[in-house]
Amino acid sequence: MTIPQEELSRRFAREKDQGRRAGVRDLLGNLGFDSAKSLTDFIDSQRQAEQERKDAEQAQLSEVERREQTAAERERQAEQRESAAAARERDAARRALLVGLGATGNDLDDAVLLLSRAADLDADTAALTQAAEDLKQRRPELFGQQQPPPPPPAPPSGSPSGGIPPRSGGTPSRPGSLGLGIARRRGHLTNT
Repeated sequence: MTIPQEELSRRFAREKDQGRRAGVRDLLGNLGFDSAKSLTDFIDSQRQAEQERKDAEQAQLSEVERREQTAAERERQAEQRESAAAARERDAARRALLVGLGATGNDLDDAVLLLSRAADLDADTAALTQAAEDLKQRRPELFGQQQPPPPPPAPPSGSPSGGIPPRSGGTPSRPGSLGLGIARRRGHLTNT
């Protein structure tokens, strides 16, 4: 006897559904409930009872306790505002000091960050000024100054020519003129 696939699928689905319902019934019976609706009603009543308990506790708070809670909350908020204002004031003082030394734009933001790391948050004006001066010495590019160019490298000691000869005459040369002069002397280029 052959059973079509569709019939077999229906039977399996029916058996699966019956097993699921039996499992739910067993669970509800073990928990002491007659049906899923009675479990849902129980959960809803527990949630409502919890909310009523919270409402009753809040109602039991006396007016004085509510005022105390409100005052404590306001005090906490005031302390937060004061600390934020102090931080803004410190930042403004640092920015003013750095602007006075020549920092602007994105360099000013970078300098403020570096100064914040270098100086103590509650440092006095003299300590901040000294830290800013030190920062200006270490990082002059943040203050609109160009860093001095590095000294030219010393000629290699073992080279037969002794390195590049020093320029003479004091006239400014164009880029590439030294290489062209060397090529002409070696006969690679003619004077044109």
